[in-house]
Amino acid sequence: MTLEQQHVVVVGGSSGIGLGVARAALAQGASVTLASRSSEKLARAAALLDSPGRVRTCPVDATSEDSVRQLFEALGPVNHVVVTAVEARYLGIRGMDFAAARRVFDSKLMAAFHVASHARIAPGGSLVFTTGIASLRPKPNGSVIAAVNGAIEAAVRAWALELAPVRVNALSPGWIDTPVWDAIAGGAKDQLFEQHARRLPVGRIGTTTDVGHAALFLMSNGFTTGEVLRVDGGHPLV
Repeated sequence: MTLEQQHVVVVGGSSGIGLGVARAALAQGASVTLASRSSEKLARAAALLDSPGRVRTCPVDATSEDSVRQLFEALGPVNHVVVTAVEARYLGIRGMDFAAARRVFDSKLMAAFHVASHARIAPGGSLVFTTGIASLRPKPNGSVIAAVNGAIEAAVRAWALELAPVRVNALSPGWIDTPVWDAIAGGAKDQLFEQHARRLPVGRIGTTTDVGHAALFLMSNGFTTGEVLRVDGGHPLV
């Protein structure tokens, strides 16, 4: 799964799954552009990757069409774009904060539309979007993120036809150990992970390395398009 001499853009690449995808792409010989809203987080991520000359950073607000268009106009044609950005919120339908719900839609679904519309992909390249286990196994108060994930999976199938021969796919991670869980679960994170790991057929929580490896497959396999690759440890089975 070599990406030698290829350029991979990771939107949302400053932490978590995006950073794991960037690390995997670098290991396979790619050059990587990290794009996200925070210049400070981008600088820290670039330092962690420690690959001078093969990592650049570009601030972008994926919720803004103008910002996304300017990003890809500046970069020119690239080989692959992986989108992992999201502002995840769990919101009950009764008394829903619809302004917060729109921010979730903008941060993930509309961001995907902006990238699909404006990314300039070189021949043989691909777009990879991120959905998640909530599309199949939603939790209470999870209708917004479930709807967003399901919508992206449907859009990926349509874009695979509309944007062909560019390949368009999605990654659907399960529970992955990323910093976002520190905010969601706080001090209960370790106990929550231990309980969930016991339920999964693989017996453990996922890592960003797991998802990065899956992203490499979708970028490098030229006969895969319109697919949702589930990297969830068998979560839908339990």
